[in-house]
Amino acid sequence: MIAQLEPFHAMAVSALAHRLRAEGRDVIHMEFGQPSTGAPAAAIACAHHVLDTDAMGYWESQPLKERIARAYLEQDGVTIDPSRIVLTCGASPALVMALSLIGGPGARVAFARPGYVAYRNNARALFMEPVEVPCGPATRYQLDAAALAAIDPAPDAVILASPANPTGTVIAPDELARIAAVCVARGISLIADEIYHGITFGAAAHSVLRVAPDALVVNSFSKYFSMPGWRLGWLVVPPALVAQARARMGNLFLTPPVLSQRAALVAFDCDDELESHVATYARNRDLMLAALPAMGLDRIAPPDGAFYIYADVGHLTDDSLAFAMRLLTDTGVAIAPGVDFDPVLGHRFIRISFAVATPLVEAAIARLIPWFAARSGV
Repeated sequence: MIAQLEPFHAMAVSALAHRLRAEGRDVIHMEFGQPSTGAPAAAIACAHHVLDTDAMGYWESQPLKERIARAYLEQDGVTIDPSRIVLTCGASPALVMALSLIGGPGARVAFARPGYVAYRNNARALFMEPVEVPCGPATRYQLDAAALAAIDPAPDAVILASPANPTGTVIAPDELARIAAVCVARGISLIADEIYHGITFGAAAHSVLRVAPDALVVNSFSKYFSMPGWRLGWLVVPPALVAQARARMGNLFLTPPVLSQRAALVAFDCDDELESHVATYARNRDLMLAALPAMGLDRIAPPDGAFYIYADVGHLTDDSLAFAMRLLTDTGVAIAPGVDFDPVLGHRFIRISFAVATPLVEAAIARLIPWFAARSGV
């Protein structure tokens, strides 16, 4: 039997955006969480040198694993043996590996709804049962300890994302500790998607490893390091699962790209450039939040991190995909339909990514305000 997966509807929006651009339309891409900046300049220079001097091959960088472990110590005060870090071809394979390590077909995996589309579909692809927990404004669209404790029977695993996609909200440290305690008490494996760490607009988001040393942690160079096309991530696994995690990586994916591994090691030392990207996202966030009232969009949870606005447009539509397509056709601004992140209530939500350059955010706002005003009566 083949697992039946739902499409990632933002892909259809993006395909239309590219067709419009090919026809000569001026399109602003805000449908994906993809930084518009490139990799740090020193990382690119390193890659050029590697291309000229190294034939490359199947290889996993021990220095890179040690540098990642050092980052956990410096940023979170957590000591991680580098052997617990498995380098992967981006966060997506890391998530697949993490899920495969917590159980087999029939395992129940809980996560917040709305949540990243791949949580639901990857669980289904592995013949696991997604347990989507409805989360609304009261918890800023985040799963909390009370909701996790109330799931009966207890799930085999829970996926946390903080900052989250599509909302950008962060789980408070004390709540994270309570969630970790529920996981211990109920025997629930904890998977933390920390791909947006480093991109916050207030207090830093700390790793769940502070309160859950045996959690499986997914991370990537795609967001903070601005290297999505380099396809490099990592998975932190508890000591007891290291051998099985490495067996999965070796058999399913071999190794990540050597070029990316060498460049990523250099990227760790590009703090000024990387922090300037976060400053840009902060400016973009402020611009978007200031503009939303003029669009009649006031039902949101202001993002604590990442680079998304998740807005309720239920007063305008009950078909967020058709709404996103019409908005793109009329304005040239591509956004994501909420149905990707919430198959139940997402028909009335949209997600706007502000990961693009600030002038593009300003141009998008200039197009969106009159478009929304014409429909909202604001």
